[in-house]
Amino acid sequence: MTGHGGAGGEYKDLVVFLAAAGVMVPLFNRLKISPILGFLAAGVLLGPDGLARLADSAPWLSWLTISDAAQIRSLSELGVAFLLFMIGLELSWERLKSMRRLVFGLGLTQVAVCTVVLAALFMLMGQTLVSAAVLGLGLSLSSTAVVMPVLAERGRVQTASGRATFAVLLAQDLAVAPILITVTVLAALAQGGGEIDAGTLRTALLTLVPAAIGLALLVGLGRLVLRPMFRSVARAKARGQGQEMFVAASLLVVVGAGVAAQAAGLSMSLGALIAGVLLAETEFRREVELSIEPFKGLLLGVFFVGVGISLDLDVVVANPLGVFGLALALTAIKVGLIFGAARLWGVKTKAAIETALVLGPAGEFAFVILGAGLVEGIASPAFTGTVLVAATISIFTIPAMAALAGRLTREARPGVPDLPEEALEPSDIDDKVLIVGFGRVGRLVGEMLTEHGQPYLAVDSNPATVAKGRAERANVFYGDAARPEMMRLCGIDTARAVIVTMDAPAQVDEVVRTARLLRPDLILIARARDERHAERLYQLGVTDAVPETTEAALQLAENTLVDLGVPMGLVLASIHERRDRYRVLFQEAMPDNLARPRRARALRSASRT
Repeated sequence: MTGHGGAGGEYKDLVVFLAAAGVMVPLFNRLKISPILGFLAAGVLLGPDGLARLADSAPWLSWLTISDAAQIRSLSELGVAFLLFMIGLELSWERLKSMRRLVFGLGLTQVAVCTVVLAALFMLMGQTLVSAAVLGLGLSLSSTAVVMPVLAERGRVQTASGRATFAVLLAQDLAVAPILITVTVLAALAQGGGEIDAGTLRTALLTLVPAAIGLALLVGLGRLVLRPMFRSVARAKARGQGQEMFVAASLLVVVGAGVAAQAAGLSMSLGALIAGVLLAETEFRREVELSIEPFKGLLLGVFFVGVGISLDLDVVVANPLGVFGLALALTAIKVGLIFGAARLWGVKTKAAIETALVLGPAGEFAFVILGAGLVEGIASPAFTGTVLVAATISIFTIPAMAALAGRLTREARPGVPDLPEEALEPSDIDDKVLIVGFGRVGRLVGEMLTEHGQPYLAVDSNPATVAKGRAERANVFYGDAARPEMMRLCGIDTARAVIVTMDAPAQVDEVVRTARLLRPDLILIARARDERHAERLYQLGVTDAVPETTEAALQLAENTLVDLGVPMGLVLASIHERRDRYRVLFQEAMPDNLARPRRARALRSASRT
């Protein structure tokens, strides 16, 4: 590291980055500008072409700049890996299979067509066939790290265009490893004078063998190891011994899978994506997502800062028309080609426009692939440097392209089925009843909901309970529903109702508070220990509280009266009347604005019976 020695110098870049994250990003948020642009702008400002240029006249500015860009770039690779891991958590093998037409049809068509057309353009600009092929492969990809957060920020991920965009990005991510292998083959071809002989083919095939073996081992070991490992960590957490262990295990999976993939000749990001897909099949998916989220955001910030640092302003100043013209040409060509491919594969016009605009700029993997081309000696350093600057500038335009797409398609109704049926598979958390606690009572509630065609999603903090439910093929996940983040991941924003079935009153109260805070309008039904607990739950805002002691007494009375020969209709009427009377009494402790309409409903019900 250059600049400053000693302990302070070693951590100076980290302090500068954290200061930028703590100042620039909140400032951009306050101005209602994408925080992604905040990190990109911080990279430009703190890089060698920013404040560092003034360090000779003002040496103190060196403490406000990032002096080791290579270290930042190595950390940024982790950020991309964490992003793809989170994307993998939202996938499943079934969903990947259901989207195969868009992923392997539209996605691979886009990569192939953009590669061919861009390579032809670079050949017209004087590049050799091999160099043009590498440039075309690198620039055919788009930025998962920028596009997905931008779409999420605008609420476009679940729209037709959002799903088409996700399918294309997924295909591009899957194509990274084959592209890197292709670059190695092209390097061997270039060294052989451009002729394909038996030795070149043999070398190419040998490079594929470790990758295929590594991929198979990664999938096989993941299926065998991940669930038992997280189950053990969850048991420790349930005993109060594993709060940090869950985070550590999640980090281990992301980094370990990435390193294992790299050792097999694959990209770190692909390894993290596979690990995410494997964990998506387990009950720990949502807890892992919560554990990883803070690290993902921070490391992605490092990535964007690294992109900003890599922007060589000298190249821009030396030839502004050429650099900006190249960025515009590359983006425009990709937009046109992606729009055509999307229409070809059944995406309707407005969704195709939005998909094409956000995918038109270059992506982060351009730096990886073109860097590999430079290492292999098959790309012109000077020309490649200019292309990378143009690619960086295009990445800066993604938020603006998304805003433009929103303006062009704003008349389109959100959620219109503009895609083939398989692309419109609903989320696994939309419009479901959320059951908190999946013990004896929760399982019975779930069975009754299923019997009457009502889908549900359950969450429980006991790993043994969750494992038993998963063994019975129930839709249950591990997690603490008292945490607002977990409630949101479980779909409380779209849930039809929440039923709290836990037998610990304090835990029930916490979940009720969280649910009511997040959704004031939600149907919220909770299990109560006794009458006093039911009164407290009504004060907290439940729609209905079901006290165990009262219900047990009513059930005993019902069975006794029926056995004594009292007609069933009269017994049921009196039980319902007594239950409604108790409900009115419990609600007496509620604030008037909450209790009045519920008391009225209960009294009307009692009068009918």
